[in-house]
Amino acid sequence: MTNKLLTNLMVLDGTGKKPYPGEVLVQGNRIKKVAKGKGALARDGVEVIDGCGATLMPGMVNCHSHVGYFDTATLWQMGELPPEESTLTTLRNARTVFDHGFTALVSAACAKPRLDVVVRNEINAGRAVGPRLRACSPQIIATAGNGDARQLHMHHQTFELIADGPIEMRRTVRTMIREGVDLIKLSFSGDDIGSYPHGLSAMVTMCEDEIAAGCEVAHSRGKWIAAHARASQAIRWCIKYGIQIIHHATLADEGTLDALEAAKDKHWVVPAIGILYVCAHEGEGQDIVGNNVALINAIDREIEVAGKTMREMRKRGIRVLPFGDYGFAINPHGADARELEHMVNLLGFTPMETLVAATKFGGEAFALGGPVEIGEVRPGYLADLILVDGDPSADVSLLQDKDNILMIMKDGTVFKSPAEGRRARRVVAAE
Repeated sequence: MTNKLLTNLMVLDGTGKKPYPGEVLVQGNRIKKVAKGKGALARDGVEVIDGCGATLMPGMVNCHSHVGYFDTATLWQMGELPPEESTLTTLRNARTVFDHGFTALVSAACAKPRLDVVVRNEINAGRAVGPRLRACSPQIIATAGNGDARQLHMHHQTFELIADGPIEMRRTVRTMIREGVDLIKLSFSGDDIGSYPHGLSAMVTMCEDEIAAGCEVAHSRGKWIAAHARASQAIRWCIKYGIQIIHHATLADEGTLDALEAAKDKHWVVPAIGILYVCAHEGEGQDIVGNNVALINAIDREIEVAGKTMREMRKRGIRVLPFGDYGFAINPHGADARELEHMVNLLGFTPMETLVAATKFGGEAFALGGPVEIGEVRPGYLADLILVDGDPSADVSLLQDKDNILMIMKDGTVFKSPAEGRRARRVVAAE
């Protein structure tokens, strides 16, 4: 692999420092040197890539990815897609988010067992193009939990595995580990969107002994766990049972915030506010919530509470990450970077704090307890980099348009060159 020198660019390194003029030397699949200024690094024997004054930053890391969801209008439509078509759709979704600047994903559940595993393996083997992927199980729920669409007289499937009681829970988690997942997803909190009216956001939908059993098995096999946990009690169980990635955490009360702050080095919180926003404020959300005014008002209240909760977490130094719950018709793959703007406008983070969360913090979570190798423009890290037309630290909305991403590099390989990116910009301008 030819060594590459990226020059004539601004470096946004993912640590929170302001972008600075610099150069980056990539040797093989890793960043060898990062230097300030122009002409600081030797050109001999390297391929020189001209950044044309654009901003080089780490590839984004989505730690609440549902690349194995299919942009369907309803939850049960997801269950109706056969496994074969589901696999092909997941591969296409992986390429879509990769083309939008996401070079790594930590899955937050797929719609069917082994979808993430198969796609991860294809990408790792070089037979498909896509981001690094930590493969997850489907979300494991109890009867009447988030996504249970069954009726006594008729079976429906959404995106779930159902496990009732500690024995079923242990068997289900063991089965997913046997099939090759990197982490387990438990869902033991309600959701106004996904389980109305039998499991609302403030409710817990699983018993503590079931959670304890699933975590016992996962931890014993060295697997990480993610949890759908909106309710305050559900968040407390995440802390108690060592669940590292907490999805949503919107309804944390003061005592729960205190407990989370005390354990903040062990957890990552990913609120995924965008799905709530489209349901409450954009017409497309009617596909899921219908014309239920009470439900829409409840969702809007959760957005307001989430804003206060996440601002408090920010003050306490708890890691809050963007992204999540894209993969529905109302929130499709490719729109994921909208979450950056939501994090600024709805949750009170600065653009730079948001970018650090999308890169550095995401890279830490992606490591799953191993060495951190992505998420910063830093010597020794893997060369997962994107080049952006403009300064995302001044305007995070730039990352919503894939044509603003002039270069995509993963593992030292250029999948989209600046020349290709500039051609795409010219085509858009001409249109």
